[in-house]
Amino acid sequence: MAAPSPDDLARRTADPGWAQAFRDVPREHFIPDAAWADPMGPAPGHWIDRTIDPGAWREAVYSDSVIVTQIEDGATELTAESSAQTTGFTSSSSAPSHVLDFLGLLDPSPGDRVLEIGTGTGWTCALLAARIGAENVTSIEIDEDIAEQAAANLDRAGFTPHLVVGDGARGAPERAPFDRIHVTCGVREVPYAWVAQTRPGGVIVAPWMPGNGGHKLRLTVTGDSAVGRFHGDCGYMMMRAQRPAAVTIADDERESIARVDPRRIDRAGTGFQVALQGAVPGITAAGGASADGTFLLVLSDGSGSHARARHAPGSGRTQVVQRGPQNLWDEVEAAYLRWVGWGEPGRDRFGLTVTREGHHIWLDTPDNHITGA
Repeated sequence: MAAPSPDDLARRTADPGWAQAFRDVPREHFIPDAAWADPMGPAPGHWIDRTIDPGAWREAVYSDSVIVTQIEDGATELTAESSAQTTGFTSSSSAPSHVLDFLGLLDPSPGDRVLEIGTGTGWTCALLAARIGAENVTSIEIDEDIAEQAAANLDRAGFTPHLVVGDGARGAPERAPFDRIHVTCGVREVPYAWVAQTRPGGVIVAPWMPGNGGHKLRLTVTGDSAVGRFHGDCGYMMMRAQRPAAVTIADDERESIARVDPRRIDRAGTGFQVALQGAVPGITAAGGASADGTFLLVLSDGSGSHARARHAPGSGRTQVVQRGPQNLWDEVEAAYLRWVGWGEPGRDRFGLTVTREGHHIWLDTPDNHITGA
Protein backbone atom coordinates (compact mmCIF):
# COMPACT_ATOMS: atom_id res chain seq x y z
CA MET A 1 0.00 0.00 0.00
CA ALA A 2 1.40 3.39 -1.01
CA ALA A 3 2.38 5.82 1.74
CA PRO A 4 0.03 8.79 2.25
CA SER A 5 1.05 11.72 0.05
CA PRO A 6 -0.11 15.10 -1.32
CA ASP A 7 -1.99 13.16 -4.01
CA ASP A 8 -4.41 11.95 -1.31
CA LEU A 9 -5.41 15.57 -0.65
CA ALA A 10 -5.35 16.57 -4.33
CA ARG A 11 -7.92 13.88 -5.09
CA ARG A 12 -10.40 15.61 -2.78
CA THR A 13 -11.14 18.29 -5.38
CA ALA A 14 -12.30 18.26 -8.99
CA ASP A 15 -10.72 21.68 -9.55
CA PRO A 16 -7.46 21.01 -11.42
CA GLY A 17 -5.92 24.27 -10.23
CA TRP A 18 -6.39 23.52 -6.54
CA ALA A 19 -5.45 19.87 -7.07
CA GLN A 20 -2.12 21.00 -8.51
CA ALA A 21 -1.63 23.46 -5.65
CA PHE A 22 -2.10 20.61 -3.16
CA ARG A 23 0.56 18.62 -4.98
CA ASP A 24 2.92 21.60 -5.16
CA VAL A 25 2.56 22.37 -1.43
CA PRO A 26 3.11 19.18 0.60
CA ARG A 27 1.34 19.64 3.93
CA GLU A 28 4.19 17.85 5.72
CA HIS A 29 6.35 20.98 5.37
CA PHE A 30 3.92 22.85 7.64
CA ILE A 31 3.31 20.31 10.43
CA PRO A 32 5.60 20.04 13.48
CA ASP A 33 7.14 16.70 14.42
CA ALA A 34 4.80 16.42 17.40
CA ALA A 35 1.22 17.71 17.48
CA TRP A 36 -2.40 16.83 18.27
CA ALA A 37 -4.42 15.39 15.38
CA ASP A 38 -8.20 15.88 15.51
CA PRO A 39 -9.88 13.96 12.66
CA MET A 40 -13.08 15.19 11.07
CA GLY A 41 -15.86 12.79 11.96
CA PRO A 42 -16.32 10.45 14.91
CA ALA A 43 -12.71 9.31 15.41
CA PRO A 44 -11.13 10.70 18.59
CA GLY A 45 -8.24 13.14 18.68
CA HIS A 46 -4.79 11.68 19.28
CA TRP A 47 -1.15 12.63 19.66
CA ILE A 48 1.21 12.21 16.70
CA ASP A 49 5.00 12.13 16.96
CA ARG A 50 7.15 11.77 13.88
CA THR A 51 10.18 10.54 15.80
CA ILE A 52 8.24 7.73 17.50
CA ASP A 53 5.86 6.65 14.71
CA PRO A 54 6.58 8.38 11.38
CA GLY A 55 3.96 6.30 9.58
CA ALA A 56 1.13 7.38 11.89
CA TRP A 57 2.37 10.99 11.73
CA ARG A 58 2.29 10.97 7.93
CA GLU A 59 -1.11 9.29 7.83
CA ALA A 60 -2.56 12.05 10.04
CA VAL A 61 -0.92 14.79 7.98
CA TYR A 62 -2.51 13.54 4.75
CA SER A 63 -5.89 12.74 6.26
CA ASP A 64 -8.84 15.07 6.77
CA SER A 65 -7.66 16.12 10.22
CA VAL A 66 -7.13 19.37 12.04
CA ILE A 67 -3.55 19.41 13.31
CA VAL A 68 -3.40 21.47 16.50
CA THR A 69 -0.07 23.28 16.92
CA GLN A 70 -0.75 25.57 19.90
CA ILE A 71 -2.90 25.58 23.03
CA GLU A 72 -3.84 28.47 25.32
CA ASP A 73 -1.97 31.05 23.19
CA GLY A 74 1.32 29.28 23.92
CA ALA A 75 1.01 29.72 27.69
CA THR A 76 0.91 25.93 28.07
CA GLU A 77 3.37 23.63 26.33
CA LEU A 78 1.80 21.44 23.67
CA THR A 79 2.20 17.84 24.85
CA ALA A 80 0.17 14.66 24.57
CA GLU A 81 -1.13 15.17 28.10
CA SER A 82 -1.93 18.90 27.85
CA SER A 83 -3.64 18.46 24.46
CA ALA A 84 -5.87 15.69 25.76
CA GLN A 85 -6.92 17.70 28.81
CA THR A 86 -7.80 21.06 27.25
CA THR A 87 -10.28 22.50 24.77
CA GLY A 88 -8.21 25.69 24.56
CA PHE A 89 -6.79 25.06 21.08
CA THR A 90 -5.51 28.38 19.70
CA SER A 91 -3.66 27.59 16.45
CA SER A 92 -3.73 24.77 13.93
CA SER A 93 -3.49 23.58 10.38
CA SER A 94 -7.14 23.44 9.32
CA ALA A 95 -8.76 20.24 8.05
CA PRO A 96 -8.18 19.89 4.28
CA SER A 97 -11.92 19.58 3.57
CA HIS A 98 -12.58 22.98 5.14
CA VAL A 99 -9.52 24.48 3.43
CA LEU A 100 -10.81 23.31 0.06
CA ASP A 101 -14.32 24.59 0.73
CA PHE A 102 -13.10 28.06 1.65
CA LEU A 103 -10.60 28.26 -1.21
CA GLY A 104 -13.38 27.23 -3.58
CA LEU A 105 -15.61 30.00 -2.22
CA LEU A 106 -12.72 32.46 -2.50
CA ASP A 107 -12.19 31.53 -6.17
CA PRO A 108 -9.23 33.83 -6.88
CA SER A 109 -8.27 34.62 -10.46
CA PRO A 110 -4.72 35.00 -11.81
CA GLY A 111 -3.34 38.37 -10.77
CA ASP A 112 -5.77 38.83 -7.86
CA ARG A 113 -4.31 40.39 -4.72
CA VAL A 114 -5.27 38.29 -1.70
CA LEU A 115 -5.11 39.11 2.00
CA GLU A 116 -5.15 36.15 4.38
CA ILE A 117 -6.22 36.78 7.98
CA GLY A 118 -4.41 34.27 10.21
CA THR A 119 -1.20 32.79 8.77
CA GLY A 120 -1.17 29.87 11.23
CA THR A 121 1.23 27.20 10.01
CA GLY A 122 1.46 28.91 6.59
CA TRP A 123 -0.06 26.01 4.64
CA THR A 124 -3.08 27.81 3.17
CA CYS A 125 -0.90 30.84 2.50
CA ALA A 126 1.40 28.60 0.46
CA LEU A 127 -1.56 27.08 -1.40
CA LEU A 128 -2.67 30.57 -2.39
CA ALA A 129 0.87 31.45 -3.43
CA ALA A 130 1.08 28.32 -5.57
CA ARG A 131 -2.20 29.19 -7.28
CA ILE A 132 -1.85 32.94 -7.94
CA GLY A 133 1.82 33.75 -7.22
CA ALA A 134 3.50 34.62 -3.93
CA GLU A 135 3.84 38.27 -4.97
CA ASN A 136 0.04 38.56 -4.87
CA VAL A 137 -0.42 37.13 -1.37
CA THR A 138 -0.29 39.02 1.95
CA SER A 139 -0.83 37.09 5.18
CA ILE A 140 -1.17 38.57 8.66
CA GLU A 141 -0.68 36.75 11.98
CA ILE A 142 -1.13 38.22 15.46
CA ASP A 143 1.12 35.77 17.34
CA GLU A 144 4.82 36.51 16.86
CA ASP A 145 5.98 32.95 17.61
CA ILE A 146 3.45 31.44 15.19
CA ALA A 147 4.38 34.02 12.55
CA GLU A 148 8.08 33.18 12.93
CA GLN A 149 7.46 29.45 12.51
CA ALA A 150 5.15 30.04 9.53
CA ALA A 151 7.86 32.11 7.84
CA ALA A 152 10.32 29.25 8.32
CA ASN A 153 7.80 26.73 6.97
CA LEU A 154 7.10 28.86 3.90
CA ASP A 155 10.79 29.38 3.25
CA ARG A 156 11.43 25.62 3.50
CA ALA A 157 8.62 25.00 1.01
CA GLY A 158 10.00 27.63 -1.37
CA PHE A 159 7.34 30.36 -1.09
CA THR A 160 7.87 34.05 -0.32
CA PRO A 161 4.53 35.83 0.22
CA HIS A 162 4.38 39.14 2.07
CA LEU A 163 4.05 38.36 5.79
CA VAL A 164 2.79 40.79 8.43
CA VAL A 165 2.73 40.44 12.22
CA GLY A 166 -0.28 42.30 13.60
CA ASP A 167 -3.97 42.27 14.43
CA GLY A 168 -5.90 40.79 11.54
CA ALA A 169 -9.04 42.72 12.54
CA ARG A 170 -7.28 45.84 11.19
CA GLY A 171 -6.45 44.18 7.91
CA ALA A 172 -3.36 45.42 6.09
CA PRO A 173 -4.19 48.96 4.91
CA GLU A 174 -0.64 49.58 3.74
CA ARG A 175 -1.05 46.71 1.24
CA ALA A 176 -4.64 47.46 0.16
CA PRO A 177 -6.68 47.30 -1.98
CA PHE A 178 -7.30 43.56 -2.25
CA ASP A 179 -9.42 41.48 -4.62
CA ARG A 180 -9.95 38.69 -2.12
CA ILE A 181 -9.78 38.32 1.68
CA HIS A 182 -9.40 34.80 3.07
CA VAL A 183 -10.09 34.44 6.81
CA THR A 184 -8.81 31.39 8.69
CA CYS A 185 -10.21 32.17 12.16
CA GLY A 186 -13.75 32.37 13.48
CA VAL A 187 -15.41 35.79 13.66
CA ARG A 188 -18.60 36.92 15.38
CA GLU A 189 -18.59 40.16 13.39
CA VAL A 190 -16.92 40.99 10.08
CA PRO A 191 -14.63 44.00 10.69
CA TYR A 192 -15.54 46.87 8.39
CA ALA A 193 -11.81 47.35 7.74
CA TRP A 194 -11.94 44.27 5.54
CA VAL A 195 -14.77 45.73 3.48
CA ALA A 196 -12.96 49.05 3.15
CA GLN A 197 -9.76 47.31 1.98
CA THR A 198 -11.49 45.20 -0.70
CA ARG A 199 -12.13 46.48 -4.21
CA PRO A 200 -15.79 46.68 -5.28
CA GLY A 201 -16.68 43.30 -6.71
CA GLY A 202 -14.09 41.61 -4.50
CA VAL A 203 -14.83 38.70 -2.18
CA ILE A 204 -14.42 38.00 1.54
CA VAL A 205 -14.76 34.45 2.86
CA ALA A 206 -14.79 33.72 6.58
CA PRO A 207 -15.95 31.25 9.25
CA TRP A 208 -18.88 33.16 10.78
CA MET A 209 -19.20 31.94 14.37
CA PRO A 210 -21.51 34.31 16.24
CA GLY A 211 -22.01 31.99 19.20
CA ASN A 212 -24.65 29.61 17.87
CA GLY A 213 -23.02 27.26 15.37
CA GLY A 214 -20.38 27.97 12.74
CA HIS A 215 -21.20 28.85 9.12
CA LYS A 216 -19.09 29.35 5.98
CA LEU A 217 -19.76 32.90 4.77
CA ARG A 218 -19.03 34.41 1.34
CA LEU A 219 -19.47 38.16 0.93
CA THR A 220 -19.12 40.31 -2.19
CA VAL A 221 -18.13 43.94 -1.68
CA THR A 222 -20.50 46.33 -3.42
CA GLY A 223 -18.72 49.58 -2.57
CA ASP A 224 -19.46 50.82 0.95
CA SER A 225 -20.96 47.49 2.01
CA ALA A 226 -20.62 43.73 1.51
CA VAL A 227 -23.42 41.22 1.00
CA GLY A 228 -23.55 37.44 0.76
CA ARG A 229 -24.89 34.08 1.88
CA PHE A 230 -23.96 31.07 4.02
CA HIS A 231 -22.54 27.87 2.53
CA GLY A 232 -22.30 25.10 5.13
CA ASP A 233 -21.02 24.23 8.59
CA CYS A 234 -17.59 25.00 10.00
CA GLY A 235 -15.75 25.21 13.28
CA TYR A 236 -12.66 27.38 13.69
CA MET A 237 -10.64 28.91 16.51
CA MET A 238 -11.88 32.40 17.27
CA MET A 239 -10.06 35.57 16.31
CA ARG A 240 -8.40 36.80 19.48
CA ALA A 241 -10.00 40.23 19.25
CA GLN A 242 -13.47 38.64 19.17
CA ARG A 243 -13.29 35.96 21.82
CA PRO A 244 -16.26 36.21 24.20
CA ALA A 245 -15.42 37.88 27.48
CA ALA A 246 -16.45 36.46 30.87
CA VAL A 247 -19.42 38.32 32.35
CA THR A 248 -21.17 38.32 35.70
CA ILE A 249 -24.70 36.93 35.58
CA ALA A 250 -27.30 38.76 37.67
CA ASP A 251 -29.03 36.68 40.37
CA ASP A 252 -32.59 38.02 39.95
CA GLU A 253 -34.23 34.73 38.98
CA ARG A 254 -37.58 34.85 37.18
CA GLU A 255 -39.47 31.56 36.84
CA SER A 256 -42.04 30.61 34.20
CA ILE A 257 -43.39 27.71 32.13
CA ALA A 258 -42.29 27.36 28.51
CA ARG A 259 -44.74 27.24 25.62
CA VAL A 260 -42.30 25.46 23.30
CA ASP A 261 -40.48 22.22 24.10
CA PRO A 262 -36.74 23.18 24.29
CA ARG A 263 -35.83 19.96 22.49
CA ARG A 264 -37.54 21.31 19.37
CA ILE A 265 -35.51 24.50 19.55
CA ASP A 266 -32.29 22.55 20.07
CA ARG A 267 -33.00 20.39 16.99
CA ALA A 268 -34.32 23.16 14.77
CA GLY A 269 -31.25 23.17 12.51
CA THR A 270 -28.94 25.65 10.85
CA GLY A 271 -31.64 27.84 9.29
CA PHE A 272 -32.97 28.64 12.74
CA GLN A 273 -29.42 29.12 14.07
CA VAL A 274 -28.91 31.95 11.57
CA ALA A 275 -32.38 33.44 12.04
CA LEU A 276 -31.86 33.44 15.81
CA GLN A 277 -28.73 35.56 15.46
CA GLY A 278 -30.79 38.18 13.63
CA ALA A 279 -33.41 38.20 16.39
CA VAL A 280 -31.05 37.89 19.39
CA PRO A 281 -27.52 38.83 18.25
CA GLY A 282 -24.66 37.11 20.04
CA ILE A 283 -26.76 34.49 21.78
CA THR A 284 -25.35 31.05 22.52
CA ALA A 285 -27.49 27.97 23.09
CA ALA A 286 -26.27 24.65 24.49
CA GLY A 287 -28.57 21.70 25.05
CA GLY A 288 -28.28 18.12 26.22
CA ALA A 289 -30.01 15.29 28.06
CA SER A 290 -28.95 13.71 31.36
CA ALA A 291 -28.98 10.00 32.14
CA ASP A 292 -32.53 10.18 33.51
CA GLY A 293 -33.83 11.79 30.31
CA THR A 294 -34.10 15.34 31.64
CA PHE A 295 -33.29 17.80 28.85
CA LEU A 296 -31.63 21.15 29.65
CA LEU A 297 -31.21 24.06 27.24
CA VAL A 298 -28.95 26.88 28.47
CA LEU A 299 -28.94 30.33 26.84
CA SER A 300 -26.58 33.28 27.32
CA ASP A 301 -25.87 36.49 25.43
CA GLY A 302 -22.43 37.53 26.66
CA SER A 303 -23.72 40.68 28.37
CA GLY A 304 -25.16 39.37 31.61
CA SER A 305 -28.42 37.67 30.61
CA HIS A 306 -28.92 33.95 31.11
CA ALA A 307 -31.74 31.42 30.88
CA ARG A 308 -32.22 27.72 31.36
CA ALA A 309 -35.16 25.59 30.27
CA ARG A 310 -35.49 22.20 31.96
CA HIS A 311 -37.82 19.57 30.48
CA ALA A 312 -38.37 16.53 32.71
CA PRO A 313 -39.41 13.24 31.05
CA GLY A 314 -43.11 12.45 31.33
CA SER A 315 -44.01 15.82 32.87
CA GLY A 316 -45.24 17.60 29.74
CA ARG A 317 -43.95 20.86 31.26
CA THR A 318 -40.73 22.82 30.88
CA GLN A 319 -39.56 24.93 33.79
CA VAL A 320 -37.76 28.13 32.79
CA VAL A 321 -35.48 30.32 34.89
CA GLN A 322 -34.27 33.65 33.46
CA ARG A 323 -31.79 36.14 34.86
CA GLY A 324 -30.27 39.43 33.75
CA PRO A 325 -31.63 42.42 31.82
CA GLN A 326 -33.12 40.35 28.95
CA ASN A 327 -35.66 37.53 29.07
CA LEU A 328 -33.64 35.34 26.72
CA TRP A 329 -35.99 32.37 26.76
CA ASP A 330 -38.95 34.55 25.81
CA GLU A 331 -36.96 36.06 22.93
CA VAL A 332 -35.71 32.69 21.67
CA GLU A 333 -39.18 31.17 21.91
CA ALA A 334 -40.65 34.07 19.92
CA ALA A 335 -37.87 33.83 17.32
CA TYR A 336 -38.49 30.09 16.94
CA LEU A 337 -42.23 30.53 16.42
CA ARG A 338 -41.60 33.26 13.83
CA TRP A 339 -39.17 30.96 11.99
CA VAL A 340 -41.77 28.18 12.03
CA GLY A 341 -44.32 30.67 10.69
CA TRP A 342 -42.00 31.46 7.77
CA GLY A 343 -42.06 27.77 6.79
CA GLU A 344 -38.84 26.78 8.62
CA PRO A 345 -36.47 28.17 5.94
CA GLY A 346 -33.05 26.56 5.67
CA ARG A 347 -29.70 28.29 6.01
CA ASP A 348 -29.30 28.74 2.26
CA ARG A 349 -32.17 31.25 2.25
CA PHE A 350 -30.40 33.59 4.70
CA GLY A 351 -27.66 36.11 4.10
CA LEU A 352 -25.60 38.80 5.80
CA THR A 353 -24.90 42.43 4.92
CA VAL A 354 -21.97 44.33 6.44
CA THR A 355 -21.94 48.15 6.48
CA ARG A 356 -19.94 50.80 8.28
CA GLU A 357 -22.65 50.85 10.97
CA GLY A 358 -22.56 47.08 11.59
CA HIS A 359 -24.21 44.03 10.08
CA HIS A 360 -27.67 42.56 9.69
CA ILE A 361 -29.10 39.18 8.72
CA TRP A 362 -31.75 38.86 6.02
CA LEU A 363 -34.12 36.26 4.61
CA ASP A 364 -34.24 35.71 0.82
CA THR A 365 -33.34 39.30 -0.15
CA PRO A 366 -31.03 41.86 1.47
CA ASP A 367 -33.87 44.28 2.13
CA ASN A 368 -35.78 41.73 4.28
CA HIS A 369 -33.97 42.24 7.60
CA ILE A 370 -34.36 39.82 10.49
CA THR A 371 -34.88 41.70 13.76
CA GLY A 372 -36.04 40.95 17.27
CA ALA A 373 -39.69 40.49 18.08
